[in-house]
Amino acid sequence: MRLPTPSTDPPDAPRRPQLSPPATLRIATYLEQRNRSDVEVGLHSYGYDISSLAFGIAPFPCIAGAQAYTMDAPGAPRRLSGERAALLSAQEGAAQQAQYGTLPGSAAMARPLDPEGAVAAAGTTAGQEARLLFQYSVPLMGTYLLQYSFSLTTLFVVGHIGTQELGAVSLATMTANITGLAVYEGLATSLDTLCAQAYGSGRKELVGLYLQRMVLFMLAATVPIGAVWLCSGWILAALVPETELAHLAGRYLSLLLAGAPGYAIFEAGKRFTQAQGLFNAALFVLLISTPINMLLHYAFVFVLQWGVTGAATATVIAHNLLPLLLCTYVCFVNPQSLQCWPGFSNAAFSNWGPMARLAVPGIVMVETEWLAFDILTFSTSYLSTAHLGAQSIIMTLAIAMYHVPFSVGVAVSTRLGNLIGAESVNVARTASRTYALIFLMIGLFDFTFLTALRHVLPRAFTSDPEVVSIVAAVLPLLAAFQFADSTTALANAILRGLGKQNVGGWCNLLVYYVIAVPLALFLCFRNHLQLVGLWAGCAVGSGCISISEAFYLKRLKWDKAVENARERQR
Repeated sequence: MRLPTPSTDPPDAPRRPQLSPPATLRIATYLEQRNRSDVEVGLHSYGYDISSLAFGIAPFPCIAGAQAYTMDAPGAPRRLSGERAALLSAQEGAAQQAQYGTLPGSAAMARPLDPEGAVAAAGTTAGQEARLLFQYSVPLMGTYLLQYSFSLTTLFVVGHIGTQELGAVSLATMTANITGLAVYEGLATSLDTLCAQAYGSGRKELVGLYLQRMVLFMLAATVPIGAVWLCSGWILAALVPETELAHLAGRYLSLLLAGAPGYAIFEAGKRFTQAQGLFNAALFVLLISTPINMLLHYAFVFVLQWGVTGAATATVIAHNLLPLLLCTYVCFVNPQSLQCWPGFSNAAFSNWGPMARLAVPGIVMVETEWLAFDILTFSTSYLSTAHLGAQSIIMTLAIAMYHVPFSVGVAVSTRLGNLIGAESVNVARTASRTYALIFLMIGLFDFTFLTALRHVLPRAFTSDPEVVSIVAAVLPLLAAFQFADSTTALANAILRGLGKQNVGGWCNLLVYYVIAVPLALFLCFRNHLQLVGLWAGCAVGSGCISISEAFYLKRLKWDKAVENARERQR
C-alpha cells in the first residue's frame, strides 16, 4: 500500500500537477548533467596553474586546485541555513586542500570537524596511514637528496682544482656542519612540533607567527656562528698540523657566512609548508636551484678560474636563492598556503619561551649525532690512507641510505603533530603502530641490501683492492647500524611530533658519549679492530637509543602531549 505524500500547500490552494517517476528521473538527470557541466567549465577555466604543467611527469601526486564561486551577488546576504553553510564550508576546505602541492588526506584526516566546528571522533586504518605516509615521503626523499647534492657538487668541483683545495673545503664543510648547519637544523626541529600542531588545531595563523619567531631566532644565532666562522682560520690552525690548509678552510668559511641566513630561512620555511601538507614545495624549489648551483660552480671555478673563492660564491648564491624561490612558490604557485600567514607582527619578538624549550633540545639531538660521526671519521686518519678512503665510502653509503628513514621520519613527525594538535589521540596511536611496521621493513631492506652487495658496492667507488676489502668487511656492521638507525629515526620523529625533543636530546647525549664513541674508539685502537670496531660501537649505540626511546614512548601518556600542545598555543 502506497501512502499519499503530504502536501505543504495551504488547504485552499489549487492542486499542482504531479510528476510521474519517469519525469522526475529525467529532470534529476538533466540537473545532474548540468551541474557536472558547470563544474567542468569551472575547472577548465580556472583549475590549472603553471605548477601542473611543471610537474606533469613527476612521480608523485601533483594536483591543481580550483576556485570556488557562489551564486550570491556581491555584498548580498548568504541564503543558506547554518547546517548547509557548514557543509559547504567543509566542501570548500576540501577543494582548497586539493590545490597543487597538498597531498590528499593531509587536512581531511588531520582535523576532523563536526558541523559546529568541534573536534569530531575519527578513525583510520593501517592501509590509509601507509598510503598517506608514502605520498608524504616520496617528495621529501627527493628534497633531501637534492639538498645533499649541494655539498657533493662543491667537493666534486673543488676536487678537480687540487688535493690541498679538496682537503681545505672538506675540513671547512665539516666545520660548517658542526658549528652552524647542525644548529639551524636543531632549531628548526621545534617547528616540526609547533607548526604541525598549530595547523592541526585549526589555529593556522600561529603557523606563520612561529615561522617569524624562528627566523628571528636563527638570525640571532647567526651572530655567534659568524664569529666562529670568521675566526675559523686561527682556530683550525691550532687543531690541524697543516697551517696553510687550515687558513684556506677558514677563508672558505668566511665567504660561506654570507649564505648562512638564506640556508637558515629556507630550513624554517620548509616547516611552514610541510605543516600544511605541502611536501612538494621544497622539492619544487630544489628542482630549480640544484641545476643553477651546478652551473654557478662550473662558471665560477672553471670558466672564471676563481678557485675555492668561486666554489664558495656559488654556494652562497644558491643558498640565498632557496628562500626567494620558496617565497615565490607560496605567493604565486600556491597562494592558498598564505592562509597560515598572519602578516608581520610585533608578537614575533615576544613569547619565545615555548619555542626555545623545544629548540635547544633539538640542537642537542642533531649536534650530538653529527659531532659523534665527525669524531669517528677524524679518528680514522690515525689508521692509514686506505682506511680513511674506506671510511669515506662507508659514510657516503650511510648518508645516502639514511635519507630514506629520515625523510619518512619528517613525514611522521608532521602527521603526528597535526593529529596531536587536532586532539585525535586514538588516530595518532593507530598511525604510530603502522609506522613502526613500516620502519622495520625499511631497516630490514637496508640490512639485506648492504649485506648481499657487500662485495659489489665498494667497486662502484674504487678499484683499489685493499680499500674494497676493508669496505666489504665493514658493510655487515653498517647494515646492522642502518637497521637500528631506522628504528631510531622513527622514535625521534615521534618525539618531535609530540614535542618531546628533550628526551631525544638527553638520550643521544648520554648514549653517544658514554657508550657509542668510547666503545668505538676502544674496539678500534685497543682491540685493533680498526674500522670494524668503529662501526660496531656505532651499531651498539644506535641500538641502545632505539631501545631507550621505545621504552619511553611505550610508557608515555599521549593525553599529556595533547595538553602540552594546548598550553603552547595559549
